[in-house]
Amino acid sequence: MNKYLTIFFLLFLVSCASSNKLSFDSELSEFKYPHAVETFEFSSQRQDLKMRYMDIGKENKKTVILLHGKNFSGYYFEKIMNELETKGYRVIVPDQIGFGKSTKPEHYQYSFAQLARNTHALLRSLNIEKYTVVGHSMGGMLAVHMSTMFKLEVQKLVLVNPIGLETYLDLVEFKDPEFFYGNEKKKTVEMFRNYQKKNYYDGAWDESYEELLTPFKGWRNGSDWELVAWNNALTYSPIFSDDIVEKFSKVKAPIVLINGTRDTTGPGRGWKRPGVTKTMGDYKKLGKAIKKKNKKVQLIELNGLGHMPQFEDYERFSKVFYPLF
Repeated sequence: MNKYLTIFFLLFLVSCASSNKLSFDSELSEFKYPHAVETFEFSSQRQDLKMRYMDIGKENKKTVILLHGKNFSGYYFEKIMNELETKGYRVIVPDQIGFGKSTKPEHYQYSFAQLARNTHALLRSLNIEKYTVVGHSMGGMLAVHMSTMFKLEVQKLVLVNPIGLETYLDLVEFKDPEFFYGNEKKKTVEMFRNYQKKNYYDGAWDESYEELLTPFKGWRNGSDWELVAWNNALTYSPIFSDDIVEKFSKVKAPIVLINGTRDTTGPGRGWKRPGVTKTMGDYKKLGKAIKKKNKKVQLIELNGLGHMPQFEDYERFSKVFYPLF
């Protein structure tokens, strides 16, 4: 083994040892976010809940809301938050109930309409009535729901590789949350890393991607893992049952859809309905199909990038994203 491989191997062992020491509770109490975290307390479905959120640039008059994807929470928006603040925006980044630092209920009827209502209640508590909504991945599905439910408030809708650009229940079987819970309980850090490496980054991997796994590593070692895994399982249901394809035409605000065209994210492709042969998650076609049905959609395609264009090539992403603000 040459000296470079030896050094790499030692660094790998150190990384593994460090990962094994991490231990987080269900609300990531020991995990530091890039900005101060605030708490919105409210009641929903006969229980008291806490939605954690970051809120920077409070002195600015314009407001943008950033909605995270399923495998993440608000912490991964750090660069985007900071840049939007320099552009004169107040930037609010909530962790949805069931995610990140927010409450993980034992039982909750998850839907994007419910999460949109929760987020709207947060904004009302801050006296915010007009705002731009940005949603990435699953956050894109939530952003579309918010834009149809609160049409007079949302001034612009920006979607970054949203899931839901095809109607999943037309293509796949519906699964009970118990099915997803079994899968979540079995997940290891290596499995989670390999999934993202293959599906997000075309087989590439670097330190910045590894840092995004930190919450999962701590949860996996923590005593609240079963509760976290159960909430992860429950939040799959709205992805399959809350269709957004037909909702684009009901959005009043301007819509910008940014797609990394190498993306192949297709939830449920492993349990397609009998006879379904369609290739799922073909973002080269999905964005164009949405635009064809909704002429008001501005489609920006980033050829060769995948599900996480804001991490895979931040400079290239920046050139199309920030001019929108």
